[in-house]
Amino acid sequence: MLVLAVWLGWLAVDAAERTRVVAACAIIGLCTGSFLNVVVYRLPRMLEAAWAREAAEISGAPAVPAERFNLAWPPSRCPSCETRIAAWQNVPVLSYVWLRGRCGACDLPIGTRYPLVETLTSLVFGVIGWHFGAFGHWPALVAYAAFCAMLLALALIDADTCLLPDALTLPLVWLGLLASVAGITVTPDDSVIGAAGGYLGLWLVASAYRAALGRDGLGAGDCKLVAALGAWLGWPMLPVVLVLGSLLSCVVGGLTLARRGESMRTPLPFGPSLVAAGFVALAWGDRIVGTFVDMAAGF
Repeated sequence: MLVLAVWLGWLAVDAAERTRVVAACAIIGLCTGSFLNVVVYRLPRMLEAAWAREAAEISGAPAVPAERFNLAWPPSRCPSCETRIAAWQNVPVLSYVWLRGRCGACDLPIGTRYPLVETLTSLVFGVIGWHFGAFGHWPALVAYAAFCAMLLALALIDADTCLLPDALTLPLVWLGLLASVAGITVTPDDSVIGAAGGYLGLWLVASAYRAALGRDGLGAGDCKLVAALGAWLGWPMLPVVLVLGSLLSCVVGGLTLARRGESMRTPLPFGPSLVAAGFVALAWGDRIVGTFVDMAAGF
């Protein structure tokens, strides 16, 4: 009886700790989601401005004066009326509900994407906290939270612009390699092979597509994103990511083109499907691979 009481008490403490960790991660996720909205909106514009400056330098054209614009400045404004958003109006989700989804100055609707991104990031962080936080795996918790946040930003930017910026993909590759060396994620061998194999594999597919059809089907950003997924998840997860990502892209892309009435030549982003497949591989990849290995062994 004493052993049972001690065990039940330990479970209660563990459940309470897990709940606190999940709640804290969910709140941090809300704030991170708010920041991701800024990144998704501003980073492509920052890159366009940098490319314009480089083009002007190469062509010898006079530089066009530009206002200071980065992730921290200027302060957030309403995209419709340009009114500066007050601090309390930046509270994730709650301010949107309080304002009933409308700007406090011009009363025009605020995009539902803002609270959706904040909520999704909060849910992802909560799941990561549930899996890692209660067992004291703090380095893994922080690492995978950063991994998922960067993946969400890449998926949203690609959905908007068909662009996967090097400013996010390349650091994600190196962070995955460093996390493996630190013993946080997969083994260094799996990480290095995953990064190299992911990039080269998709690059070969892209090259074959270009040679066969005379046009690009995949961008370099897609190759770098798969390299990042391979670095974080290891090479055994690459088949899961590529097969599932391709299936999702075919289904979602086909439905999108049918709804718009556009041709199959219309460019569509591959990044969101790869990111979704990466989340599935992170959560259930071991089970999926194990199931297929068992099936193969049965033949």
